[in-house]
Amino acid sequence: MIPAPFAYERPTTVDEALQAIAAGGEDVKILAGGQSLIPVMRLRLAAPETVVDLTRVTELRGVREEGDVLVIGAMTTHHDVITDPLIAQHAPLIAEATETVADRQVRHRGTFGGALAHADPAGDLPAVALALDAEFVLAGPNGRRTVGASDFFVDYLTTALEEGELLVEIRVPKLTGSWGVRYEKFNRVAQAWSIVAVAAAVRRENGHIAEARIGLTNMGPTPLRARATEAALAGAAVTAEAIADAARSAAEGTSPSSDLNAQADYREHLAQVLTRRAVSAAAGL
Repeated sequence: MIPAPFAYERPTTVDEALQAIAAGGEDVKILAGGQSLIPVMRLRLAAPETVVDLTRVTELRGVREEGDVLVIGAMTTHHDVITDPLIAQHAPLIAEATETVADRQVRHRGTFGGALAHADPAGDLPAVALALDAEFVLAGPNGRRTVGASDFFVDYLTTALEEGELLVEIRVPKLTGSWGVRYEKFNRVAQAWSIVAVAAAVRRENGHIAEARIGLTNMGPTPLRARATEAALAGAAVTAEAIADAARSAAEGTSPSSDLNAQADYREHLAQVLTRRAVSAAAGL
């Protein structure tokens, strides 16, 4: 199908983008990679008055260091995230999860910030951002503000972005020390959305797990942390038995849906299995 008519703006700076958003009318959509927006516009499930295309805003691209933090521009493509040496060194969980996003063509067009702002609970990156305690920098008519990942994802396809605001960068604390990471994803076919996935980062000290961070994909309307499992793993021996015991509580506090892909109880089972696998791999077993 053909999209409904719309006005098109293509700014070159963040300030120009904010001005275009403010002047765009009641229904403005942001075009990043376009992998989610364009299909729904073609089906006329979305008919924005104005589309603001960010592909020429070069200040929103790239990865840089700021002390103990990596700063990832919202318009950095998935391909650039996967191949960036800073991410490989300091946040390899991001690269590992991003490699599972869709297919090669999508990864060359889709953007890191666009996927996070879309906030699909089956998307791979929101749970990773949550597990890594990322922060989101939002620019708007009143300046910039920073929102933690735990507050950024509000509900199904809903974030803390307010009217007139734009996600400009994501700040990720570097993993320092003896960290291991793993992203375990279960889907029906290659390149599909996750039925369930688990992002795990584990820090080891003296044969024990000093800290574990576990993000769950598609176990509710937003990404979730497996807090009960994280607590059970703190101080636990790095053994298959201890990890398996802790993983049994991975689904506590979740609210998975039932749909054509899986029933809720099956998703709960998958969360336990994938958590055990992800934590075991991240811990070096």
